[in-house]
Amino acid sequence: MVPTAPRLPSTSPQRVPTPDVPLQLPLSSSGSLESSTSAGQDGDAFVRRSVLPGGVRVLSESMPGLLSATIGAWVGVGSRDEKDGHHGSTHFLEHLLFKGTAKRSAMDIAEAFDAVGGEANAVTAKEHTCYYARVLDTDVPMALDVIADMVTRPRLDPAELETERGVILEELAMNDDDPSDVVHENFAAAVLGAHPLGRPIGGTPDTIRAVPRGAVWEHYREHYRPDTLVVTAAGGVDHDALCEQLVTALTTGGWPLAAGVVPAKRRVEDLKAAVPTEGTELTIKRPTEQANVIIGCPGLTATDERRFVLSVLSAALGGGMSSRLFQEIREKRGLAYSVYSFANGHSDTGLFGLYAGCTPARLDEVVALMSEEWLRLAADGLTPLELERSIGQLCGSLVLGLEDSGSRMSRLGTAELVHGELLSLTEYLERIRAVTADQVQTLAAELAARPRSQVRVGPFSG
Repeated sequence: MVPTAPRLPSTSPQRVPTPDVPLQLPLSSSGSLESSTSAGQDGDAFVRRSVLPGGVRVLSESMPGLLSATIGAWVGVGSRDEKDGHHGSTHFLEHLLFKGTAKRSAMDIAEAFDAVGGEANAVTAKEHTCYYARVLDTDVPMALDVIADMVTRPRLDPAELETERGVILEELAMNDDDPSDVVHENFAAAVLGAHPLGRPIGGTPDTIRAVPRGAVWEHYREHYRPDTLVVTAAGGVDHDALCEQLVTALTTGGWPLAAGVVPAKRRVEDLKAAVPTEGTELTIKRPTEQANVIIGCPGLTATDERRFVLSVLSAALGGGMSSRLFQEIREKRGLAYSVYSFANGHSDTGLFGLYAGCTPARLDEVVALMSEEWLRLAADGLTPLELERSIGQLCGSLVLGLEDSGSRMSRLGTAELVHGELLSLTEYLERIRAVTADQVQTLAAELAARPRSQVRVGPFSG
């Protein structure tokens, strides 16, 4: 999985926007660079963003002294973008791109990274797909060439597709055996209903069995284009060299890189569907020792300015060992081992929920306690000590989470595709520290008033 981190760090309070028409700068010596923006970073690191011909976006963070780098190729397509008949295609492509190209076999791809001690993987999300690799800085050109080859010239061999169909079905079966996966997946479906974001990322066994190669190929042709591609890199990387190597690799792969093409925007309006106006209660029977439960509601979008308030709210309610849920349910009563709150933001909606795993006979008691703490926060707010502790937890975890090139690479990609801006670390921390107890209480009350859903998984008869 791609490591996640909220935003891009910087020592200055300035913000580097990711505009549709970026600041125009002279072309590079190769003529490949159409536009570029840049900003200084922590520890002499440096971030640059360029838009290449074809609308390809490149973001890099050079980290002096680091002898490794992580490269990611992000495509702005996720499970929510699948048409009827294409469901499961996004996840299918994540697997199939490793199964060979016009130039390389699956073994060639595997050997390329194994031979240099590197690692390569991919992740499918609801609104994007990312193929990434971590290698020594001297092997960045190789990693970029292989990933670009995978993205531009996948073979999608019919025999390999059928083999991988079995692999994906096994992956889905593995996830279905994990009750925590089951409860989270069904919680999204319960809260979002017919909204495309309510569908499972990996598809279902039925859709994976049914989707033909032609649908997967059509899905690839529609969404894998230069104007949807974002390449990010962090570590021992040179931005100009990265851009020039990428143009060469994409051109070799047969992708047209026309001048003046504007990067594609997500077509949110085309994909909106009605979110249920009432909460849903769902019970899923599984022969488990524990019951897994989530209660929650629609949350905030990924670009909502209140997401900083929501981060503090979630940290105080269920974000750590000192949080209210942990203290009340685990420490004081010993009713659960795992209990926490979470928030997921997407382009046009989101999720907010409270999770616990406990003995089935104590489930109603645990649910009542979770609801009580949520409502108590909405009614009474946070104490000054809770607010200070939650803000400190978020600030510390953010900085500690940026100690490797993988998290920084991921942060560049999510900033470009999800948030639309690269916040400096200073500005991000300032926004967290600016959150007040009144803001937390107001948002907690707003969320508590939204349609609440409950999903439980366990050895229930109903």
